[in-house]
Amino acid sequence: MPTSGDASGALPHPHVVLLPSAGMGHLVPFSRLAVSLSSSDHGCGVSVATVLPTVSSAESAHLEALFSACPAVRRLDFHLARFDASELPGADPFFLRFEAMRRSAPLLGPLLAGAGASALVTDIALASVVIPVAKELGLPCYVLFTASTAMLSLCVHFPAYLDANAGGPVGDVDVPGVYRISKASIPQALHHPEHLFTRQFVANGRELAKADGLLVNSFDEFEPEAIAALRDGSVVAGFPTVFSVGPLAPVSFSASEPAENQADYMQWLAAQPARSVVYVSFGSRKAISKDQLRELAVGLEASGHRFLWVVKSTVVDRDDEAELSELLGEGFLELVQGRGMVTKGWVEQEEVLKQESIGLFISHCGWNSVTEAAANGLPVLAWPRFGDQRVNAGVVARSGLGVWEERWSWEGEEGMVSGESIAEKVKAVMADETVRNKAVSVQDAAAKAVADGGTSYRSLAQFVQRCRDLSVSKATFRRSVNTE
Repeated sequence: MPTSGDASGALPHPHVVLLPSAGMGHLVPFSRLAVSLSSSDHGCGVSVATVLPTVSSAESAHLEALFSACPAVRRLDFHLARFDASELPGADPFFLRFEAMRRSAPLLGPLLAGAGASALVTDIALASVVIPVAKELGLPCYVLFTASTAMLSLCVHFPAYLDANAGGPVGDVDVPGVYRISKASIPQALHHPEHLFTRQFVANGRELAKADGLLVNSFDEFEPEAIAALRDGSVVAGFPTVFSVGPLAPVSFSASEPAENQADYMQWLAAQPARSVVYVSFGSRKAISKDQLRELAVGLEASGHRFLWVVKSTVVDRDDEAELSELLGEGFLELVQGRGMVTKGWVEQEEVLKQESIGLFISHCGWNSVTEAAANGLPVLAWPRFGDQRVNAGVVARSGLGVWEERWSWEGEEGMVSGESIAEKVKAVMADETVRNKAVSVQDAAAKAVADGGTSYRSLAQFVQRCRDLSVSKATFRRSVNTE
């Protein structure tokens, strides 16, 4: 007697609904997971719950390219309830979108019920409000954590830390089974209990134990302490299964940026000597002050190395209208012409990091950037700017992927990182063969993890099998009812 949903005995395809929140740092790993799950290796039906309009132009272009290039990934429109952003004056626009989505969670019930989902994978930013909705529907709910597993361990432990701290100021946090995260590395917002992000973060941390499992875009050899401590219950007893599925493979969408912009920098990179170019990018999420941008310009010029620099001067890309000459100083672009290339456009970073000419990545340590560097064996000079990025930078240093100059300031701290200091560090890391060799070792471990039979490959296959087993059970139940 067949154990599947049709008379032939073929296994049904599980249908997984993905629910990302806002920002490229969240959307990109969800897109990569969607493409991976829908591939022939795993054979899932996949829908991505989508909120339009997006906060940034980059998100809008990315979603359009995803659905155009991957017809197997379906779009599921999630219409939000009315939300008055004036209730939270001055709040970060991406945190506001998190809040709007969180308040609209009750509307997910009918959407998910009509989608025929086998499982839901929600964004960590929405976990505490989405998990109860899924439970009411009897729908397995998993959480994709979009930062490092070390940061996940902090998220899980932080509510207990606050309870024990009895309202005192946040200091160093010893995460059981992992390691101490210094006060200076704790995300800035978490030092302020009434901050919107803090309220969301703590609520999510308290609810995670009720999820059916957690997916992390990392691999066992990269973050051994944090992954092991979550799995063996050291951080919190009875924690759900942690599926380490990274590094999730990048998917390049040609429609996500103007072809002429890509042609310019890719042609330039292809013409440079091997390992001669410093790639500089601080991600899609935060801006750097004009004064610090100019010090960075001084440092890159003084380093004597070639560079490709992606400049961002506003939080939301739609608001960025400043000219490069205004931001970097008159004459800078002429001074570095031929040796440096500067752009404000969206860059296909995963394609850049594959280029043989790239020798160093100066990064804010957003987790997508870290995993992309690991997959390409590219040394990272970590310069975290806000949020989870100092925790991520700690992973970079511990794993051997790169170096972290911990004295360099981040958002909200006094002090400017001087051009002289930047130039000295760039020259030192570019000349350090030990750093380069360690980064290549990380690349080898990453490749082994995602290869057939590797730890991450097996972990994703186990997640899919869970979804498939539930589909088989539902199909068997429906068949038995229909034959009575």
